[in-house]
Amino acid sequence: MLLFGLLADQLTWERRELVFIGVLCFTMGMQNAVITKISFAQIRTTHVTGMVTDIGIELGKLAYRHRRHDLDPVVADVRKLGVLSLLVGLFFVGGVLGTLGYLEFGFAVVVPLALCLLAAASALLLADLKGRGAPSR
Repeated sequence: MLLFGLLADQLTWERRELVFIGVLCFTMGMQNAVITKISFAQIRTTHVTGMVTDIGIELGKLAYRHRRHDLDPVVADVRKLGVLSLLVGLFFVGGVLGTLGYLEFGFAVVVPLALCLLAAASALLLADLKGRGAPSR
């Protein structure tokens, strides 16, 4: 992502679109893989429609009331609802800010974000490489 932000403006138009598509697909796949791993396959962030569906399910559970008292209660996962709502909101905000940032600064707008991600991921990456990362399920 960092290289993309630094070098995207240097590409010629003949190769540009193919490289952009490839880099964006790779980035989304990596994001999805990382979030899937750290959430133990509970959340897949590149599929926003799935998250919106899960929000709807949890809202439905919140609103549902049994008419029969002999059935187990339907319980919403309020924490999951909050996390999914936050993620969908951040996707929206990121899309708007990314568009405005690109219009103002071009591809260089990606560089500070990539550096923040690199800094945040470095400790976990090193721990994972040394075999002390979070256990997979």
